[in-house]
Amino acid sequence: MIEAVNLTKHYGAKTAVAGVTFTVKPGMVTGFLGPNGAGKSTTMRMIVGLDKPTAGSVTVNGKPYVKHHDPLHQVGALLDAKAVHTSRSAYNHLLAMAATHGIPTSRVNEVIDMTGLAAVAKKKAGGFSLGMGQRLGIASALLGDPQTLILDEPVNGLDPEGVLWVRNLAKHLAAQGKTVFLSSHLMSEMAQTADHLIVIGRGRIIADAPIAEILAGNQQAKVRVRTADVTHLGQLLSGSGVQVECNENETLEVSGLDSRQIAKIALDNHVLVYELTPLSTSLEEAYFDLTKDSVEYHSQELDDAAAPAPALEGTLK
Repeated sequence: MIEAVNLTKHYGAKTAVAGVTFTVKPGMVTGFLGPNGAGKSTTMRMIVGLDKPTAGSVTVNGKPYVKHHDPLHQVGALLDAKAVHTSRSAYNHLLAMAATHGIPTSRVNEVIDMTGLAAVAKKKAGGFSLGMGQRLGIASALLGDPQTLILDEPVNGLDPEGVLWVRNLAKHLAAQGKTVFLSSHLMSEMAQTADHLIVIGRGRIIADAPIAEILAGNQQAKVRVRTADVTHLGQLLSGSGVQVECNENETLEVSGLDSRQIAKIALDNHVLVYELTPLSTSLEEAYFDLTKDSVEYHSQELDDAAAPAPALEGTLK
């Protein structure tokens, strides 16, 4: 279990994390989301003792990380996959880590096989691709069979098979009663992996709830309706508390009425409807809505119609 109480970090005049309090419970996968600069990495670094809090506290399995005598057995962390001795092979990197805790060589071989590194185990880590570096980082985190796993962007650089493997691994470890805390920028992946979400923005917690609750409570449900008479049906459905959006291909998106109510209105008015599909809010939509006031770095929106055409160098002949 990870418990943060009023956790705060200042870098000079800048506040990276502003008094956050949360609990990451065992037996589930907890996702950690937030825009760039929101304080995710700083929070994770404070959890494992790499940054000292300005105020507040954070414990892992009941103690501050630095007070654990067997940290590899308590916490497995992947915060920077490049933090390896580049001249060492993957095998020797893991062997050196294992020696610090009396972990047997058999466990080194086990995590190498588990993470798909067997074919490159004797190669220097400095020559690894991004994806293989991630696998080595995950192997390092798993080495001590820890009770708590902290993974920062674990699927970064992995191929689809590797992404699926990380998803199944996280769920498997949570099912064993372990604490699994991970961040990712891939909303579709987080939606399939996490049971609970903690969302941070500008150093403050802006959501801490089961993922189903965030999806259900963030936006009003919509129903997609297809009919050849969109104008007439749209007028019939419009009313107090109801929003009707007319799209292409004879399609309406209706909020404020459920499928049964829409079907009855259409039937009573002899309007043929050939699709009624409830639309669930995606995690990406919910995330953007939650963090819209917490994004520190904004990209300029592109207007293709207004953008000048690029200049052509030379002369066409």
